Amino acid sequence: MPGGQKQRSRWGWFLVLAAVVVIGWIVRPGGGHDSGTAAAAPSGSAASAAHGSGSASASASVPATGVIEPYDPADYAADAVKYGKQAGIDPQLLMAILYNESYKPHDAVTERAWQKLKPTASFGIANMHEAAFDETKQGRDFAGRSWTELPDRPDLAIEAEAWFLHDLKAQLPPAADRSTSLTQDELLALGYNTGGSNMRAFARGVKLGSMAQTYLDTLRQNWAKAGKAVGAV
Repeated sequence: MPGGQKQRSRWGWFLVLAAVVVIGWIVRPGGGHDSGTAAAAPSGSAASAAHGSGSASASASVPATGVIEPYDPADYAADAVKYGKQAGIDPQLLMAILYNESYKPHDAVTERAWQKLKPTASFGIANMHEAAFDETKQGRDFAGRSWTELPDRPDLAIEAEAWFLHDLKAQLPPAADRSTSLTQDELLALGYNTGGSNMRAFARGVKLGSMAQTYLDTLRQNWAKAGKAVGAV
């Protein structure tokens, strides 16, 4: 996740999930959304609707049973292609990061309930923190959008992810000045997870810590299916 924050523990999410879902039902009585939480469609939502995903709801849902249904990041491949091209970022990288960040539930109710317990939590399928979103949106087409919309708007989350990576890319030293075997996309993914300063250190040859290495290993595992997802668009 961006903003120099480390990836949250999968086990931590599993342990708190039941409590969060209960709180979620309190937040959303009767199974409906709180009044005022639905936002107008951001630019590009029509494209999301065209491939049947991302434009009107969060990436997973809480049905009447209260059981959170899993989602497939590949459902948002069209948005990854669209916004990757706009931001000059490889859509396969966008998709691989979405797979990396799918370790926790991303339905809107659970995210908002968890955020009530932990106000510094990230939002949306790309796991973006508020400060990172607010900085990234400056001067962009989505400058008028709010970080609080991310749980409901996967397309906006991917748009912000793409431009955050665009800004990280501008911080990388020229290829000739790098002392690493890591590819540019791998460095950008590490920057997304650990922050720009760490990314630049890795580009200079600084050894990855255990969490950064785990994130990179997971990215490599997700790379092929990410390519398959965007290639099918």
